[in-house]
Amino acid sequence: MNQTAVGEVEKLVDPMLPQLMSIRKTVWETDDTFTIQLEKADHYDAEFTFLPGQFNMLYVFGMGESALSISSDPLKPGTLAHTIHRVGTVTTALSQMKRGDVIGVRGPYGTNWPIEKANGLDVCIVAGGIGLAPLRPALYSLFRRRRDYGRILLLYGARSPLDLLYRVELEQWSKLYDVEVLVTVDRSDSTWKGYIGVVPSLFMYIKLDARATIAMVCGPEVMMQYTIAEILRRGIPPEQIYLSMERNMNCAVGFCGHCQYGPKFICKDGPVFGYPHISHLFEKKEI
Repeated sequence: MNQTAVGEVEKLVDPMLPQLMSIRKTVWETDDTFTIQLEKADHYDAEFTFLPGQFNMLYVFGMGESALSISSDPLKPGTLAHTIHRVGTVTTALSQMKRGDVIGVRGPYGTNWPIEKANGLDVCIVAGGIGLAPLRPALYSLFRRRRDYGRILLLYGARSPLDLLYRVELEQWSKLYDVEVLVTVDRSDSTWKGYIGVVPSLFMYIKLDARATIAMVCGPEVMMQYTIAEILRRGIPPEQIYLSMERNMNCAVGFCGHCQYGPKFICKDGPVFGYPHISHLFEKKEI
C-alpha cells in the first residue's frame, strides 16, 4: 500500500470523465476547416496543460465525441484550440456551435513531439493538409526557444490555395522567427505564385545536413509514406524521424481497440511515433 504524508489527499482522475469547457471563438480557416478556441468552465480552477502533439476527445452532448489534435500554444494554458476538418456528425455539430456553448473535453492523451531531443539540431517539419494542426504547437515551442535550434524548415502542402491553414501565420513565421517556409498546392489558381506539386517535391528546393536534422511529419498516410522515403534518401537516420498517426481513435485509453496498429494502440502508444518503432507496420498495406 502506498504511503502518503499526513493531510495529503491523493487525487484520482477518471480518464473517461470530461471537463466542461465553453466555446470562446470559432475561426473558419477554409470552407470545411475551422478552429475553435475553448475556455474553462467557471467552476474548474486548474489550467489545462498539454504537450505538443497530444490530442483531446471533444464531446458534444447527445451526439458523441471525436479525437482531435490540440493546435494551440502549449505555453499558453489559458488558450486551448483545436483545428477541425468538418467531416462527420460530431465535427459538423462543433462547427455549428456558438460562443458560450458548452462541450465536454477529455484529455490530454498520447505522446508528444520530441522538442527536447531537437536541441542543437536543425528541425525539418513536413505537413500535409490538416496535418499542420498537430505540428503547430511544436512550432510555437521551437519559436519560444529559437536560439536552441539550428535551421527550422517548414514544408507544407494543401489541395489548393484556399485549403491552406493559418495563412497569415505562415507569412509571419518566416519573418519573425527565421523559419524557412516552403508551401505547395496540388492545384493552383490565377492568384497563386508559389510551388505546385505534392509535398515531397519540396525537398528538391532545399539542402539538409542529414546527421544534424530531426524530422517531424504529419499528414495523410500516403503523403507521409512518400515523405519519409524522401527523407531517408536524403540520409536522415530513421531514429531522427518522427510522425503522427491519427486514425480510428474512439476511447483514447486503449479499451476499445479501434486504433490498434499491429501490436500498438495509436491512442496510447502514439499518436507521435519514432519511425523505427512502426516502420515494419507503416510499409504494409491494409494495417
